[in-house]
Amino acid sequence: MSEKKTRFIRDLFERNRRALTAYLTRRVGAEDASDLLQETFVRALRHERLDDVADPPAFLQQIAANLTRDLARRRRTEHKYLAFDQLLGERPSSEARQDEIVDYERRARRLREAIEALPPRCREVFELCAFEDLSFREIALRLGVTERMVRQHMSIAMQRCWAALG
Repeated sequence: MSEKKTRFIRDLFERNRRALTAYLTRRVGAEDASDLLQETFVRALRHERLDDVADPPAFLQQIAANLTRDLARRRRTEHKYLAFDQLLGERPSSEARQDEIVDYERRARRLREAIEALPPRCREVFELCAFEDLSFREIALRLGVTERMVRQHMSIAMQRCWAALG
């Protein structure tokens, strides 16, 4: 990268960091704001003709807005597919009909077998998320992988769990 572009990006960052951080914090919360701020500037850096952009602050704002929408969409999708409490439903009471209890136990056994059959890393990710209630970020940090990889493992795990439950 040329010295001119490096200086341009540094100045752009310094002038817009506070406003973008405030915007992102309002939209996604403090925990995700710094990551999205960094990703905003990474995407700006990847833009081949950034120095030709007519309004760089507006360009950065648009990137940040797109990232917040992407994050919200990803969270909705994850929530849809990662609703663990819906996998088996509520355990039948001791007064329930025998066929309800047998059905629940059969489904629980199928789910256990599906989890045990997962590839080791995929199973580890699933168990950390489902049973230890760790966030994808926490799992990624603990296992030394990216959040994207955690999401991929969870997607595989959930597909197989749902398939096992029929």
